[in-house]
Amino acid sequence: MDLSFRPAAAWDVPAVVAMIAEDQLGAGRESPQELAPYRDAFDVIDHDPNQLLVVGESGGRVIATLQLTFVPGLSRRGVWRAQIEAVRVEASMRGTGVGERLIRWSIEQARARGCALVQLTSNARRTDAHRFYERLGFVASHTGFKLAI
Repeated sequence: MDLSFRPAAAWDVPAVVAMIAEDQLGAGRESPQELAPYRDAFDVIDHDPNQLLVVGESGGRVIATLQLTFVPGLSRRGVWRAQIEAVRVEASMRGTGVGERLIRWSIEQARARGCALVQLTSNARRTDAHRFYERLGFVASHTGFKLAI
C-alpha cells in the first residue's frame, strides 16, 4: 500500500474531524457539520512549533491522523517527551497496518526532536487499542485522570 505521512494542512480538517467523529467515543461529542471551531483549533496547532497534527495519505486520500505534542519538562533531568493524542485510522483501513506505521513514524519524529519518552493515553474502554499499544512496546505504567471543566 502506498502510504505517506505529513503535517496536516487546513484543507485536511474536514477529513480529520470525520475520522474523530466516526469512532464509538467521538460519535457523541463531535460535530463534523460545524467545522468553525475545528478550523480555529487547527490554526492554533499549526502555529505552535511544539505541535504536529499529522495525516496519513494513501491514494490521495486522508486515512489516518494523530496529534503529536512535544513537551519540555524538569523531571528525568529535563528531558523532552512526545505526547500522542487523537489517534484515528479510517474504519475501512483498520487492521491493515496503517496504525502501526503511523505510530512508528511518530516515534521516529519524537526521536528526531530529541525526546527521551513517548507517551499516550487511551480511553479505558478501548481494550483493543490497549493491546495494540502494548504490542508496539508501550507499557501501561500510569493511571490517567481527567477533569472536565
